[in-house]
This record gives sequence, C-alpha cells and structure tokens, in this order.
Amino acid sequence: MRVAVVGSGYVGLVAGACFADLGHDVILVDNDESKLAALKNGQVPIHENYLPELLSRHRGQRLTFSGDLREAVGASAAIFIAVGTPPTERGEADLSYVESVAREITGAVDHYKVIVEKSTVPVYTSEWIRKIILRNGADPDSFDVASNPEFLREGTAVTDFLFPDRIVVGCDNDRCANVLRQVYAPLTSGSYYERTDAIPQPDRSTIPAPIIVTSTKSAELIKHASNAFLAMKISFINAVASMCESVGANVNQVCHGIGTDSRIGPRFLNPGIGYGGSCFPKDVMAFRAVARECGYDFRLLDEVMRINEDQRDRFLRKVRSALWTLRGKHVGVLGLAFKGGTDDIRESPAILIVQALLQEGCNVTAFDPAAMERTQEMMTSGLKFANSAYEAATGADAILILTEWEEFANLDLQRLNQELKYPIVIDGRNLYDPEVMAANGFTYYSVGRAAAHPDGVPAAAMKNTAKKA
Repeated sequence: MRVAVVGSGYVGLVAGACFADLGHDVILVDNDESKLAALKNGQVPIHENYLPELLSRHRGQRLTFSGDLREAVGASAAIFIAVGTPPTERGEADLSYVESVAREITGAVDHYKVIVEKSTVPVYTSEWIRKIILRNGADPDSFDVASNPEFLREGTAVTDFLFPDRIVVGCDNDRCANVLRQVYAPLTSGSYYERTDAIPQPDRSTIPAPIIVTSTKSAELIKHASNAFLAMKISFINAVASMCESVGANVNQVCHGIGTDSRIGPRFLNPGIGYGGSCFPKDVMAFRAVARECGYDFRLLDEVMRINEDQRDRFLRKVRSALWTLRGKHVGVLGLAFKGGTDDIRESPAILIVQALLQEGCNVTAFDPAAMERTQEMMTSGLKFANSAYEAATGADAILILTEWEEFANLDLQRLNQELKYPIVIDGRNLYDPEVMAANGFTYYSVGRAAAHPDGVPAAAMKNTAKKA
C-alpha cells in the first residue's frame, strides 16, 4: 500500500520506518524543512535501537520525505496523523496541530481514503477530525476516520511496533477496518516474521501479532487508560517503597511477592524516582481533563501525580540525609534521560533532581550515555559534564544513580570507590544489592530498602583510614 505519515517526530519517524519495513511505500511528511533535509541526508534525530538500520535500509526507496502534505495525501490510501499533542496550561491535549492537518488534508481527498489518528488524542477527536474535513468540502463517502493508538516505549520503540502486544484499530465501519487490516497484515498473518532480514524478535513477544478492532471512541480511551494505569502502577509501588523504608522491609522482596500473582504481574513494579518522559505525565493529565469534561472527577489520577512528584522530593531528602548539607558539596550524577535506552529528557525526574541540587548550591558533574547533548541545549550553565561514569565520580562527595542504564548496573565497584572522595552511593533506581555494596566499602542508599554500611563503619571514616594507610 501507499501510506502517508504526517509528522516526523518520535512516533511518526518510527511508524514510517516500520511501515516501510513491512513492505509499504511510505511518504513521511513534515513542514520543517531543516528536519526533512537532515533525514534526507541520513541523519537520525533520536536515539532508538534499530531505527538507524531501518532508515538506512529504506531511505529513498520505500521511505521518502516530503513537505507537500496534499501531494502525499493524494498519493496514499491511508494517512496517519502523528503530530504533537502537547499539554495546555490546564493539562488538556493541544489539538491545534491535528486540526491544522485535518484542514489541509481536505483538498486532497479525491477518492476513498482512511485518515488515521496515530497521535495520542482524547476521546471524540475522530469525530472532530471528520467534522473539520466535511466543513471544508469533502464528500462524506470519500473518507473515514480511524483511531490507531501507538504503544511504543522509548528505547524499544521499533521492536514494540513490529512485535506488539496488540494492534488496536478503532473504526466505525467494515470498509475502514479492512484497510487497516491490510496495513498490518504482514504482522497479523505472521509473514513479516518469516523474513530473514526481519528485526530480531524480543523476549515475551506474541507472534503473530493480535489485532483488536473497536469503535473509534473505545480505541481513543484505550490509549489514555493504558498509560494512566501504568503510571498508577509505578506510583503505587513507589508508595509501597515509602512504607518499606518506614517499617524496615525490603521493597524488592515485596515486589517479588506481589509480582508473581498472575493477576498483577511483575512489570512496572520498579520503585525509583518516579515516571517521566513525553507520555506518562502528559497522558495522565490529559486523561484527567477528559474525565473532567465528561463530568467525572477522576481523583485517583490526582493521587498518582502527587505520589510521583513526592517521590523526587523523598529522594532529595535522602541525599540531604546522606550529606547533611548540600551547599558547596560536589555530587556526581549518573543518568539524565528519563529512562535508559533513550536520549529523551522531557519531564525527566533526573533533570528535575539535578536542577534542585544546583539550586541548593551543589556542584554537579553528570554523565549519560545518550542524553548529554540534549541536556546541554536545555541547561546552559551550572552543570558540568563528564566523559564516563568514573569521571563523574572523581572527587565527588557522593554519586547519584538517576537513570537505569545497563552500564550503570555493571560498574567496576573498586574503581568507583577509589574515584569517589567519600564512598557514598545514592541509588534512585535500585541497580545494586545493598550487601554487595557494603562488602565493597560503600555506604549505600536506595529506594524502599534499608541503608547499607561497610561493617557498620561510617563510610567517611573508612575512606580516610584507607588514605592514611
């Protein structure tokens, strides 16, 4: 099929590359000429596994780039709208970009086409898109509007797209549904997975991919409800971690105990410094706003957001407890991205913690494998950057682990100990076993677990004794 994807941001770029890998001819449309020029020249604007390979494989062949929306729509059977829906000051989704695309599409709808919401949008958006296109003169029988929400995790977006838990298609008639069934046929039939050049299969994937066909309203609600539920699960386990600290329990043991319940499952039961990124904070606020517009007071979501914000404050109190005062202290930070595997720092709890430390007079040196360039663009002063985790730790009063990069979980602990001024590790991602850290001479703080000390000897005294010897 010929497919147009409008928007070359995170969702649009991944979707376009993956549709091309499924065998479709894809036109990726954007009104930003500099973005288009960079993509045509082979640049990859985001850090995402397998995306460079797919762009290199299909660029200029099955995947082309254009700034002409009407021409792309005219040449395509399905048009996926993947533009941004940032939050407004009230927390609602800003749909102005979606509306703009809908208006411009109208002039190119000259024969039957399916217009597909791919962006995360509130319920009733499909109805508004249809109204906008009709108001601008399109034949009502010449198009349908569908909802096809994405469930992509940053860092694994390509494999999430090609090996999905489910494909949700919201359509209000069979003609529309059949077009989208055809779009996803290589996944639902399993033919894609038989190819020798297919992207490697991740663990726990379902083959062939299941497709769920719903009404458009149900599909729109599924996306917001899914993200709100996952955010709630994170906030829930963080609240449990706070209780564990109060009573002296181990949150890892509690997570194992409840995660083995098949009704609950272990995923997203990872205590830490809270959720962030481009989806959860925005989508929880938007879902709450949708509920409010529908006359329902979704107070549970208020508490989910409150716990998430409180988790960062609790971590900062832990840092103060370990270092007493923060002004003038030298702190090393490992991680700036909101999660491992991505360079995205939007709503990153790590960035928010770093900013709070700088405001309190800390000297902060940070390292992140992928997100330092984006951080430098946002934070122009105050923060120093290191070339490695060990350089970030050099001479520091403590090292803070704020992002769960795999390489941070496999550091040479003896070398780390030697680089630090005081062997104090404050781990916001629970990457290490407290007993192992104590055995390697660290005073170790984590989330939802008791602090560990080397044989009961204060860390500073142990390090100073070692230096004198």
